[in-house]
Amino acid sequence: MNKESSCEIIRLANDFLWPQDKRLAVIFNVAYEMWTPGKYSSVNPMGNVLSDDTIDPNSDSYGRYNANAGCRRLLDIAERERVVTSVFTSGLVAEHHANELRKLAEFGHEIIGHSYGQDMVFPHLSKQQKEDNISKSTQLIESATGERPYGWVSPRITSDLEVQHKLAQHGYKWHGDVLDDDLPYLQRFVDSEIMAIPITIDFNDLPHAMRFGRTPEQFVQMFMTTLDKLLASSRETLILDVIVHGHCYGRPAGAWAFEEIVKRCSQEKNLWLTTRGQIFEYARPYLGG
Repeated sequence: MNKESSCEIIRLANDFLWPQDKRLAVIFNVAYEMWTPGKYSSVNPMGNVLSDDTIDPNSDSYGRYNANAGCRRLLDIAERERVVTSVFTSGLVAEHHANELRKLAEFGHEIIGHSYGQDMVFPHLSKQQKEDNISKSTQLIESATGERPYGWVSPRITSDLEVQHKLAQHGYKWHGDVLDDDLPYLQRFVDSEIMAIPITIDFNDLPHAMRFGRTPEQFVQMFMTTLDKLLASSRETLILDVIVHGHCYGRPAGAWAFEEIVKRCSQEKNLWLTTRGQIFEYARPYLGG
């Protein structure tokens, strides 16, 4: 990391609350992803991806379900409940599904930069490739939706401080590429600034299903128990993320679990159902803005 990418961290006060003095913000995140040609999902339902750089048609086809069918099912669920989501968007999605993405933006979903392709993770890219990845993804999303994206979440949450500085230089207002706190904080660089809004990873369908082998029913049970406990304690101001992928819980066997959680949260008056963009707008004045 160079000196120019060092930054001052500004955090919220201990007595910070969400709007209407609420303690718990819930964000529904839908990962709308595609892979670049010749690349594919690193997980599949068989649990044994072919090794030695052999192209695995099973994994390839599994991942394609995301943009072909799964995300539409998940977003239909949210829209039926009049809930807006944060949509992690590959540049390839904006390139190949521009009309669909525009409709999502028109509904009010937050369209978020998510790399050009799901396989393009920053630790594997050169300095120029990182620059090109951000620029191309941003331009494609703006072309598809008519609006420039101001939020970014990297595949696997893999940007470092230098990339976060680069995002700020590109005009991004916030990113979700941190797991190191509960609440937003400001990163102030020598020439720019950006808000880091941490992601909570407890309710992410991919590790839940693929790594831990848990069922959709367990996903719902874990969320409901956690929600009940947090609402009952009301001691901390927190963000609770629900993250679903079109190729995982976008399928019929998992989508019902997402629907159960959306319905419960939409009926809970003590929650702030929000997006990271809305969190940015609300929290920025409390961080010296």
